[in-house]
Amino acid sequence: MQGWKRLSKARWAALLGIVVADLFLVNIALAVSVGISHDVRFLDAVVGYALRVALPVNVVTVLLFWWRRLHRINARFLGIVDLLNISGVGLALGVTLAVTMSFSAPTDSLTRQWTAPLLFALFSATLLAMCRVYQRMVAFRAVALNRPMRRSSRRILVVGAGDLGEALLGEIAKSEFGDAHVVGFIDDDPRLHGTTIHGVPVLGGVESVHKHSEKLGVTEILIAMPKASEDEMRRVFNACILTEARVSALPPLSRFVDGSHGLLNHMREISADELLKRSCEVDGMKQSARYLNGERVLITGGGGSIGSELARQVSLFSPASMILVGKGENSIFEIDQEMRHANLFQPNPVICDIRDRQGLGKVFREHKPTVVFHAAAHKHVPLMEAVPIEAVRNNVFGTLNVAEEALRAGVERFILVSTDKAVNPSNVMGATKRVAEMIVSAMSKRSDTSFSAVRFGNVLGSRGSLIPTLKKQILSGGPITLTHPEMTRFFMTIPESVQLIVQAGAMGNKGEVFILDMGDPVSIVDLAKGMIRLHGLVPGQDIEIKYTGIRPGEKIHEELSMDIEDLLPSGHKRIRMVRSQQTIEWEWLKAKLDELQRLCDAGDESEVRAFLMELAWGKTMPPMTGSAVVWEGDVAEQAAQESSN
Repeated sequence: MQGWKRLSKARWAALLGIVVADLFLVNIALAVSVGISHDVRFLDAVVGYALRVALPVNVVTVLLFWWRRLHRINARFLGIVDLLNISGVGLALGVTLAVTMSFSAPTDSLTRQWTAPLLFALFSATLLAMCRVYQRMVAFRAVALNRPMRRSSRRILVVGAGDLGEALLGEIAKSEFGDAHVVGFIDDDPRLHGTTIHGVPVLGGVESVHKHSEKLGVTEILIAMPKASEDEMRRVFNACILTEARVSALPPLSRFVDGSHGLLNHMREISADELLKRSCEVDGMKQSARYLNGERVLITGGGGSIGSELARQVSLFSPASMILVGKGENSIFEIDQEMRHANLFQPNPVICDIRDRQGLGKVFREHKPTVVFHAAAHKHVPLMEAVPIEAVRNNVFGTLNVAEEALRAGVERFILVSTDKAVNPSNVMGATKRVAEMIVSAMSKRSDTSFSAVRFGNVLGSRGSLIPTLKKQILSGGPITLTHPEMTRFFMTIPESVQLIVQAGAMGNKGEVFILDMGDPVSIVDLAKGMIRLHGLVPGQDIEIKYTGIRPGEKIHEELSMDIEDLLPSGHKRIRMVRSQQTIEWEWLKAKLDELQRLCDAGDESEVRAFLMELAWGKTMPPMTGSAVVWEGDVAEQAAQESSN
């Protein structure tokens, strides 16, 4: 009964309409059957004899409809099972009429007592079935020869007139892609030649593919031969490739339903958006990103997941030039070629390590960037725990190098890509990113360059991140390995995070840290189970989930801000601004960085880790001497300026 309570008023009205229509048809069949069997005028049959049996028959009809759920039949997918169900209801109605007549008119002849029920069973089943066949014809929008066939539409020839070919025709006919039409079937079975399947003709054997393709203007050939041998498939392919149509082959339907791991070879790609329980759309991009128009934009880490998406997004706003900096030549080469071949932009690829101060200086002098997005960083928490000196040199001093070169070159805007792991850091990677934020904050007071940082959580689908790792484990048949059953993380998609980074870049001015709205934290276990189910498998049955324990430096739950930070509105509903209660002075920070550099050069990893964590947590900071670096008035003024522009 709970299922019925959840039905909407519109659904109740639709169900009531179906029941009333079916009752009307049954009563028409009843009146005609009784009238014919009693050899009287139609009106007399309705007014007289039929009315004496109508009430019990209608009551039983309603009960039968409810029991057999005829009102729930989806006419668009009407099949043999549904027609057999309707026939069974008709037979039951005939028996009901026979029993009713035996009590209401026991003196009738045997012929009359059985003629009316037999006719009633036949007429009621026929009318109920024809009503649904008509609904199916209307809903099916379809079938090929009755549809207008524009020469410009996708004209499909299906090779294989069996069950898979028929199912394919049904899917195309019922789909919302109105420009796709199946114009014919090809099959080697001569008994099928000249016949039709749902109105679509079987044109001939495989040897006639070329002739019919030219005659009908076929643009696509779909091979639906699930039981074909390799030799047969080779012969079919050889015939199809002689045409100008695009050729595709479909796997057997059995591979999708047999429950074996063969299914994994035919999985659809998983969309990261499907794994988040919120909308990933970002508004206001055109207005906020106008600051990029005509600028020379430099992106460090340009070959990474975030850096490459930054390149794609920035290219949409007509920068004067784009410099992609990275130390991995393959990744920089790939994004450069992608953008050139897609006619997005022609960037300037540069192979350079951000730890190379001299090389960076040359890049800034030659390309004279005006906007810098600093996305280069080591990001893997367990790996950085093992090599803290490497993490510091890349994430801390690499950021320092880029920021000082940007300051020296007079860059207008500098945006650091940070992480939620910088909040109350429990690991080396998070601590290095927190110190990088401190560098940006302190640098903002040394020049007119607008420094800012953007802090967000895990990115779905980035290289080496959770989603690709889980997918590989599922593809291999499992098990999936997770660290803790209660672990949660904040997640964003790559395009979503980059769009918000670009928009936050328009707001930065005084070393602010912006926090992107990532919605509610997502359970890692739920995410893993969702991925398993999206692959058509059952968690714990097809794919096992194992827990390996929390790795060094990991938290159960990530945070977005520290206790000493206040969150303020930024003028954008998806972005908030941090106001810190501590002022970071450059002279103090520079002295700490020099000491950190000395410890790195000495090579003592434990000393480096201890000093880094104290610096990131602010334990060695002097007492607060000034007000916060970001004021609410500045936020309102910035938002007002953005809206007026």
